Amino acid sequence: MSLAAALSAFLRSRPGLTTTVADDEATLARFSRDWGGLVHARPGAVVRPCSTADVAAVLAFAAETGTPVVPRGSGHSCFGQSLTEGGIVLDLSGLARVHPGAGREVVADAGASWRRVTESALARGLTPTVLPDYLGLSVGGTLSVGGLGGASHRHGAQTDTVTALEVVTGTGEALWCSPERNRDLFDAVRAGSGRCGVITRATIAVGPAARLARRRKLYYRDLAAFRADQRTVVTEERFDHVEGRVLRDTGGEWLYRMDATSYHLLPGDASDAEALDGLSFDTALTETAEYSYGEFCDRMADGEASLRESGEWFHPHPWLTVFLPDDAVTGIVGQALTGLTLGEADTVLLYPVSADRITTPLLRLPKADPAHTPVWLFALLTVADPRDPIDLAGRLKRNASLYDRVAEAGGTVYPGSALPRGALKWEHHFGDAWPALTAARRRYDPAGVLAAAHS
Repeated sequence: MSLAAALSAFLRSRPGLTTTVADDEATLARFSRDWGGLVHARPGAVVRPCSTADVAAVLAFAAETGTPVVPRGSGHSCFGQSLTEGGIVLDLSGLARVHPGAGREVVADAGASWRRVTESALARGLTPTVLPDYLGLSVGGTLSVGGLGGASHRHGAQTDTVTALEVVTGTGEALWCSPERNRDLFDAVRAGSGRCGVITRATIAVGPAARLARRRKLYYRDLAAFRADQRTVVTEERFDHVEGRVLRDTGGEWLYRMDATSYHLLPGDASDAEALDGLSFDTALTETAEYSYGEFCDRMADGEASLRESGEWFHPHPWLTVFLPDDAVTGIVGQALTGLTLGEADTVLLYPVSADRITTPLLRLPKADPAHTPVWLFALLTVADPRDPIDLAGRLKRNASLYDRVAEAGGTVYPGSALPRGALKWEHHFGDAWPALTAARRRYDPAGVLAAAHS
């Protein structure tokens, strides 16, 4: 009997379930690939649950039979983290509702996109305090890895804005967890990459929403000046949203851009003179634009449409995101940029994050010394040629080499990055959080059906 047939029979024995099980060629082919496009793994069955009870039943079957299970939201992982060879893929797109929240909270199913969450909150004059750059990501997906953005210097990671989670453990038990209830599970699933349970619903704290966003693109020729100004505006909290990019100018020289955005209610509320005082950017290159707040949050929508039309959206994405100690940035970034070529769809990010605002135990950051010193997010978000296997292999080798230098300097990697198997030693990555995580795994996934993808 096939896996799909056995699972279907198991689910039929439990009344009231509405999930569907598929193992047709088209479905299996679709779920054999993720956003990264670097790893292919063919599942034995794809399940699309419509309720928490559906998820619980599938995991109960998996625990009983020892079948690996991997949850999948938008499938935006870069190196097969949402894939399984011969196991079960939980397609969470059927769990996509945003529920009415009380007060300053939004309750969202794991498969809901952050676009849907943001729209729902804005309808009440509220907003999530931390959003990813791309709102097409799923709630469960970003909460499983951390979730960072340009507001993280003020509000931490998305996992720091969650007040409660509904989780189905590897044994098929549905539990609510929070700082006050099942705290060990709460800490194990936030940024835990799905090792101890599948997030099915999240309660997210929200705050008052602005009406307008003023985005300033400030350009620098000098990396040291660029970093110094970013450190200043983040430490002084001059802006609501801060990110940095590394670009090539028309002459092929490196150019650095700080994106500094202020939120406000009325057009005259934002003061450029005060916000930009003392900064050393190139005034001749400065660009300023006004958006509605909702437009700014979803600013990548047009770029996504363009990349889909050109086909580059579907090309391999050997993305790597790391966190660097403040004193290691110049050396490591300089080495990484040496010989690096950038295509039109490639993005290089470099901006500071306030480590003291991030309290999620499993979101590992370099130790900041002194404590208020920021750590730096550095990301190579490049697109590879799908017809050139040598190019793909070279980019993965580059990622592994860069990660080795980062780890040696006391830096860490963001989960979901594209690193060859074995390049990342999980015990070393999680450090002093490893004993608590392994204890939680033994308790909540004793059969190891969720941990299989990470071993």
